[in-house]
Amino acid sequence: MPQISILFVCLGNICRSPLAEGILRHLAEKAGRADEFLIDSAGTGAWHIGDPPDSRAIAVAADHDIDISGLRARKVAPADFDRFDLILALDHDNLLSLRESAPSGATARIALFSEHAFATAQDVPDPYFGGRAEFDAVYRMLYRGCASIAGSPKEEPPSYNGNTSSVT
Repeated sequence: MPQISILFVCLGNICRSPLAEGILRHLAEKAGRADEFLIDSAGTGAWHIGDPPDSRAIAVAADHDIDISGLRARKVAPADFDRFDLILALDHDNLLSLRESAPSGATARIALFSEHAFATAQDVPDPYFGGRAEFDAVYRMLYRGCASIAGSPKEEPPSYNGNTSSVT
């Protein structure tokens, strides 16, 4: 079966996009479909290249038994526009940046995450300047969208550590 290659993109690749990458990998593995996907994340900015995800993103993911601590931030590269089938921007600003930087003749489909996952034009808010509540809200939104992409149930089961999240 051919792989579906997906690149999640936010500004710095330390909050939203590594969470989306981790969630989709987790869902694909749980569904026994990990070999059907090539999943990665990147940022449109270069400030955090080589850095791990934000500690709050790591903590939110860990609370749901997803380990993103080994991921490292990178910037979108010109080759990504042909390497991936689908490049999903997590907000309109990054969508515009991706469309402006796409090489001529690139083969990737560039779309807004929420348009692809929910058929809406809603941005996934950047939780960077917020607290834990903002990261939890972003996690829930990304989980719902990634579940849609992976063909998984939209309701998240209770995590192994006893925490639950309400997906609305």
